[in-house]
Amino acid sequence: MPNPRRRILLLKTAIWLIGLGPIAWLTAGFFRGTLGVLPVDTIILVEGRWTLVFLLATLAVTPIRRLTGWNRVIQVRRLLGLFAFFHACVHFLAYAGIDQAFALGYIIDDVVDRRYITAGFAALLLLVPLAVTSTKGWIRRLGKRWLKLHRLVYVAASLGVLHFYWKVRADTFWPLVAALTLAGLFAVRLAHRARAQRKPVRK
Repeated sequence: MPNPRRRILLLKTAIWLIGLGPIAWLTAGFFRGTLGVLPVDTIILVEGRWTLVFLLATLAVTPIRRLTGWNRVIQVRRLLGLFAFFHACVHFLAYAGIDQAFALGYIIDDVVDRRYITAGFAALLLLVPLAVTSTKGWIRRLGKRWLKLHRLVYVAASLGVLHFYWKVRADTFWPLVAALTLAGLFAVRLAHRARAQRKPVRK
């Protein structure tokens, strides 16, 4: 049985491998021509899915800690969150850079006129301050305000799920899985808050 530090190190190593795996697969597939007829669409779809996977994994850390009592798991939350932001950036850059060739006018029109892009872009904007303030220095500077700011991750995840659902239109299986997962994480959080409020105040 690995000691606690070794267990966290192994978990972080696994997260790095999983986090970089999609990029390696997409890069190899792009140069080999194995990403299908529309490789850019494949890149956008895969990166969007992995953004949601890491967002939901980030939100799952606190419930896992509370349910299992394994407090050290909180040490991987920042890494999961940064990988969510990383994949969100790749997802957006694949759309804006490869698909739209950074044509700002077309991108703005899409953000304004296409609701799934509006939701996705809003989610990305919310992730920016969360990524910037994820360091220990910012946690010290912001104090209790840091916790309030980082609750925006729930809003970003909700917008991400909505973005995914509106984008796929017909094949809604995975968006619904993501939505149910997010709803479950919300439920665990609300249940914990309700229990905390019911506890008697010690005098």
